Amino acid sequence: MAQTVWSEDPGVLLTVGAGFALAGVDSSSTPGLKGGKFDGETLLEKGRIELGDLQERLWAESRFGGTRAVLLVLQAMDTAGKGGIVRHVVGGVDPQGVTVYGFKKPTKEELSHDFLWRVRDHLPTPGLLGVFDRSHYEDVLVARVRNLVEPDVIEERYAQINEFEKQVVDGGTTIVKVMLHISADEQKARLAARLDDPEKHWKFNPGDLDERAFWAHYQDAYQAAFEKTSTADAPWYVIPADHKWYARVAVQHLLLDALRGLHLTWPVAEYDVAAQKQRLATA
Repeated sequence: MAQTVWSEDPGVLLTVGAGFALAGVDSSSTPGLKGGKFDGETLLEKGRIELGDLQERLWAESRFGGTRAVLLVLQAMDTAGKGGIVRHVVGGVDPQGVTVYGFKKPTKEELSHDFLWRVRDHLPTPGLLGVFDRSHYEDVLVARVRNLVEPDVIEERYAQINEFEKQVVDGGTTIVKVMLHISADEQKARLAARLDDPEKHWKFNPGDLDERAFWAHYQDAYQAAFEKTSTADAPWYVIPADHKWYARVAVQHLLLDALRGLHLTWPVAEYDVAAQKQRLATA
């Protein structure tokens, strides 16, 4: 960890643990970071090199029978910056080692199965860094806020999610679950900026204004999800996201920690290197 910028490990500061309260998180704060925007962006740029190297090692390992992968789960209110995380953090990695999937409203076919059915099909395979732009948590967030299913069904889903994620982790995939936390005022400013810029009108969705009316309900739904599904196998991290630059460098740090924890090494050649050098020299 770069001690010149991080005063404390953000991975520890941002973890959802016992007694966590979303209402107590200052969305404009920058936990663990001593510097400001310039320092954060500098750290982000430096981190791209290591992140790319570690992901390539993960990919190389899978070419020789490795079974490990990493899954980044991104959840947030609209405009919180999920797309920016994909572009500025994950975007610095070799594309062949990344999969990104955005979960939308379920199709008729998907609704005919259990809510985790469509999720299983998009889990990252060995060697990949997978990203879920929204995820199976929509089925305990939107479904709860909009009363799409009975409360007892939501309670059952929490347990099903925990079991599902445990199976995924046991299968060799490290899960990093992130909620980008912005304030209602910051969201309003970002929506206004989109409306003021013709080049960003395509990013504006009138439905986002409808969801703002349920802001408090969504905060309650997130709180419940954190309490029910932040586990030792797959803890939640809540990242203040009013400052996009901080959210990006914090997510990068979590991914670096996850990959470092795999203790990745380059695969050892299964052939005689010296002999191949000799062949090449005389070719």
